Parts: sequence; structure tokens; C-alpha cells
Amino acid sequence: MSSTLLVTGAAGQLGQRVIHHLLETYKIAPGRIIAATRSPEKLADLAAKGVVTRKADFDDAVNLPTAFAGVDRLLIISTDALAVPGLRLKQQTAAVEAAKKAGVKHILYTSMPAPEDSLVTFAPDHLGTENAIKASGIGYTILRDAWYFDNYLHGLPHSLETGKWYTATGNGRVSNISRNDCALAIAAALASATADNATYTLTGSTALTIEDVANVVSRITDRPLEVVQVNDEQFAAGLAGAGLPPFVVDMLVSADANTRAGRFDILTHDFQKLTGKEPQTLRSFIEEHKAALLG
Repeated sequence: MSSTLLVTGAAGQLGQRVIHHLLETYKIAPGRIIAATRSPEKLADLAAKGVVTRKADFDDAVNLPTAFAGVDRLLIISTDALAVPGLRLKQQTAAVEAAKKAGVKHILYTSMPAPEDSLVTFAPDHLGTENAIKASGIGYTILRDAWYFDNYLHGLPHSLETGKWYTATGNGRVSNISRNDCALAIAAALASATADNATYTLTGSTALTIEDVANVVSRITDRPLEVVQVNDEQFAAGLAGAGLPPFVVDMLVSADANTRAGRFDILTHDFQKLTGKEPQTLRSFIEEHKAALLG
């Protein structure tokens, strides 16, 4: 393939994995890949491999078209600007406008499952960005990533220490997928020569309750883990008591509410369509990260 590919957020965890798969799995020539971030000095290891590096600051709308110059297929990885309401949507809309000015032929964007019907606080950012991309007239591929298995690694070590996992998810199910699998599928879509507009929802192969997840974690770690269901107010108080910032508390409470309402209970075969593979299972993921879970 001869297209020039640009990955924003290339210093982040997802961006790094996408570029890894472009190079190692799909064998894209390094010179065809542009890794972009606000701090290009963080990309020295990629530059050493022959990947082109550029500065791309979504808060600098004037210079952003220059960052996207000469790019055929642009991957916009959603930014982490969640603390200020509306800022992420403003940043990502600026990136879409810059892509249009730069003559980008196809935009790929990392979104979330069903943002049009979600209780999650940041869902409007994703829906607004999807709509801006569609309104731009540029060809697009929307990649709606399900909740990562990796997110469990933040709180589970503490839960395993105490033996209790507090949640407000009720009996709701989530079709988790690993970050690495999302990166593999995103890289496949980015490396593709297709110009067709498409929306994919990347999920695992099963939808599980927190009880299901806890049972797997308990068996693999050989630690007792009791799931304690609480209401939204109790959950928020516990998170705030743990020192989390208010916007993170609101985000996590809204995510549990979305799960409880059944709005994360979505299963597709889009990962398999894009990669030709089966997604990693929860059991495999927990076994892989057992040491980290046990501290």
C-alpha cells in the first residue's frame, strides 16, 4: 500500500500499540507512517525505526493543518481532555477541520459504543466528533471501542487486597475487549485501502457481569473477591473518599449506570471482520496480568 498514514496521540498507550501493529503485524514501511503528538521528543524510539514524527497540538488550530499535510489516511485518537467540559469536542472538531484544510482523504476516529444512547458523561464528545467527521465530506471509518479489560487493572489490585469489589453495575453486562485487540483492529482499518464509509463497534466475544469477571479473577489469582453492589450515591462517595477528582468520579458513576441500564451489552463480530482473528478472552487477559493484579 502506498498511502501515507498519520496516527495522533502517538505517545499514548493506544497510539503506541496501533503503530506497533502497523509495523510488525501489517508490515507497513516506517516511512509511510507519521506519528504525531504534542511532544514529539517522546517519539525518539519510533523515529529511530524510521517512522516520521511530527508535532500535532489540537489546541493550536492555526498550525494543525500543517501537521496533517500530505496525509492520506488520518487516525484521530480521542484526546484525554476530560476535566474541562466541552474541551475534548472542541479539540477533536479542530482536528477534523484541519484535516479538511490539509486535503486528508480518509479519517478514522476512536469512539465508544452507542454514544447516541449513552449515560456516560463523555458520550457527547464522541457523538459530536462523529457528526463533525460525517459533515466534513471526508471519507471516514468510525471505530467504537468497547470498555477495555485494561481498565480493570486500575482498581482490581486494591479490591483483591480487601476482598471486596464495590460496583453500581447491578446485573448489567459489558462486552470488554483488550486495548491491544482494539489497536490491532484499528491498525487493520488504517492500513486498509478501502475508501468506503463504515462504523465498527469493537467488542469481545462475550458480555459479562461484574460477578462473572470477579469469579474469573478470583479463580486465577486464588484470592477471594466478593462483589458488593451499591447505589450511585454510595459509589460516588467511595470514589471521592479514595481521592479521585470529581470529573473522574462522575465519569465512573455514569459508566456503571450505563452498564446497569444494559447499554454496554453490545456484541458484534466487527473485530473478527477487521482482523480475521478471535479477540482475547477475559481468562487469557487476567492470566497475562496476574502478577500486576497481585501487586
